[in-house]
Amino acid sequence: MTITKTQDGTHLDLALAGRLDTTTAPQLEAELKQSVGGVTELTMDFAGLEYLSSAGLRVLLSAQKVMNKQGSMVIRNVNETIMEIFEVTGFADILTIE
Repeated sequence: MTITKTQDGTHLDLALAGRLDTTTAPQLEAELKQSVGGVTELTMDFAGLEYLSSAGLRVLLSAQKVMNKQGSMVIRNVNETIMEIFEVTGFADILTIE
């Protein structure tokens, strides 16, 4: 998985490409821990994301909890397969998906 990070003041944009699974979830988790301090708007672009596992969902839930305290988190460009995962797991009700 590749993570492309763009930060503009208190807005952080992360574009994910590849697979967010057991192997790559720690990479995203480390990037978020390092980057979200002082961020009030977190946007994740899933246009290039092909696969999402339960490990990836855990990292997203953790990020959502942090951002609920300090601002907002939006997920964009979700494909049908990943949207179905969000709906089946109930994450579609927890996350802001555009």
